[in-house]
Amino acid sequence: MRLFLITNKEDSVLLRTKSKFINPKEDKETTKLLSQRLLATVNDPKNAGVGIAAPQVGILKNIIWVQRFDKDEFPFEVYLNPKIINYSEKKLTRREGCLSIPNRTDTLKIRSKIIDIEYDTMEGKHITESISEFTSIIFQHEIDHLNGILYLDHLEKEINETN
Repeated sequence: MRLFLITNKEDSVLLRTKSKFINPKEDKETTKLLSQRLLATVNDPKNAGVGIAAPQVGILKNIIWVQRFDKDEFPFEVYLNPKIINYSEKKLTRREGCLSIPNRTDTLKIRSKIIDIEYDTMEGKHITESISEFTSIIFQHEIDHLNGILYLDHLEKEINETN
């Protein structure tokens, strides 16, 4: 699938639009196809990343893929309707990049070290879990995409707060 980029005006508008809930029980076939195509996109060597959200390919649905660096063999896993329900006060400082923001990385200091999330699985189960360290940054980044937020928005806020 084609990646949407902020350097394209129409793409940029869509990337800043909030995504919609997916009903895993009703939208099974469509969600499965979208899921497979998203994974193929993030695994394409020219797009290789550690996560992807549906808005990055122009689809305003609450679905993300995240590479789980907190698990053996670092698998990619799919999440429907992910939501962060708790952020730790302790923050991490880390460089971030984005498939939709070509040729740029920046250091952010606002990502929580530990987050609690809830999400639906492809099978329709609702799960809550705690995520930490680098994997929590990936979740925060991808869930931001579902809410029309880019990491640059956080960077701008950080700059404004220090001035």
